[in-house]
Amino acid sequence: MAELCANRVVVITGAGRGIGREHALAFAREGAKVVVNDLGGATDGSGSDETPAQQVVEEIRALGAQAIASTHDVSDWDGAKALIDLALDTFGGLDVVVNNAGILRDRMFVNMTPQEWDSVMAVHLRGTFAVSRHAVDYWRARAKAGESNEARIINTSSPSGIFGNIGQANYGAAKAGIATFTVILADELGRLGVTANAIAPIARTRMTENLVGLMEDTAGSSSADDGADFDAFDPANISPLVVWLGSPASAGVTGRVFTVGGAEIGVAEPWVKGPTVTHTQRWTPEELSEVLPALVDQARGNSDMAGMPRPKA
Repeated sequence: MAELCANRVVVITGAGRGIGREHALAFAREGAKVVVNDLGGATDGSGSDETPAQQVVEEIRALGAQAIASTHDVSDWDGAKALIDLALDTFGGLDVVVNNAGILRDRMFVNMTPQEWDSVMAVHLRGTFAVSRHAVDYWRARAKAGESNEARIINTSSPSGIFGNIGQANYGAAKAGIATFTVILADELGRLGVTANAIAPIARTRMTENLVGLMEDTAGSSSADDGADFDAFDPANISPLVVWLGSPASAGVTGRVFTVGGAEIGVAEPWVKGPTVTHTQRWTPEELSEVLPALVDQARGNSDMAGMPRPKA
């Protein structure tokens, strides 16, 4: 059977552990050449360690595939460029970027510090931007030279970003930004032969194991119908979708955010205009007191972490 990503060069950030590690191994099994990027820090972003990235590289090489380790800081503009340059210098090209690196600085908003806000934005939003931007510079230069691209950007959002989660104002805001960033990239980069999609995964990792209620709230949408032996929260469940999105087979799919967990994959539907009310002239605040409560009552409620509307009070 032909390998789905044979000889494609893939950069994966945050690939030393958890979901990112599974992505790296899954791409390698499908014939890709993988740059395994991971700073090797704690879940809050502190510290660094070359070991996680190098261990994944050794696992990939044991499969008979090609890989190289990177410990570049993706939130640093020059570090992100060095990461992309490593892929180009080592493997001679670049086909796929998977922006997966992330940290947590969870806290209730009333106690959140500017540092906790800024550090999460730096890794998630700036890191996704910086790595993508340097990759796009390469693909744009190819397009200008008359060469064709079959390139992919796959970003990592979260149920916290598209549905919301208490205690994660910083993380959720960053992940919501990544979802919208993905939609805009898809519109802008199609002319260069680049697609952009995102995933909102549910899996058991260092970053999710202490999130109160996550596994319980999302278990129903993440379980397989068959077999008690199936682990619905194994991070390896996420990677087949990401590999497919990184392959030539996904050419017609762009600008989408996919929910994925267990044996379930879904397409997250974007914000849409709900019930409306129209006046013949400018509204007054007093008039709005008469119409807005009824309008809100007609609207679909905000979603819970499983993507289902919360019961109305």
